[in-house]
Amino acid sequence: MKRTAILVSTLFFFSTVPTLLTLAEEKPDKPEMKTYYLVFLLKGPNRSQDSTEAAKIQEAHLAHLTKMHQEGKLVMAGPLLDDQDLRGICVYDVKTLREAKTLAEADPAVKAGRLKVEVHPWMSQRGAKLP
Repeated sequence: MKRTAILVSTLFFFSTVPTLLTLAEEKPDKPEMKTYYLVFLLKGPNRSQDSTEAAKIQEAHLAHLTKMHQEGKLVMAGPLLDDQDLRGICVYDVKTLREAKTLAEADPAVKAGRLKVEVHPWMSQRGAKLP
């Protein structure tokens, strides 16, 4: 009888070890936070271009954003739809505020004066994404 109790106890113990290990593995780690740079694209001081020139500037602007994304420096970008002074938002994943500002100011729409930029450091969970 004593042997049976010990055997049952031992089997019970070893049968729960995998469950305990699984629970320990499923415990979520503390989320890793990361600094990104938000670039606010605002209406610039020079918006007097005719429609043909404005379209060329817009095409160059989109090409610049595409290049930044392909290089892994731009996480996300898009226009705002309410026709206010704030025209769009970009999220840069670079090492410094200076680098983000330099990249944003290299945008042909900024160089042409159609847009101007504000750059702000922003912290979010690494790997966070929109649904």
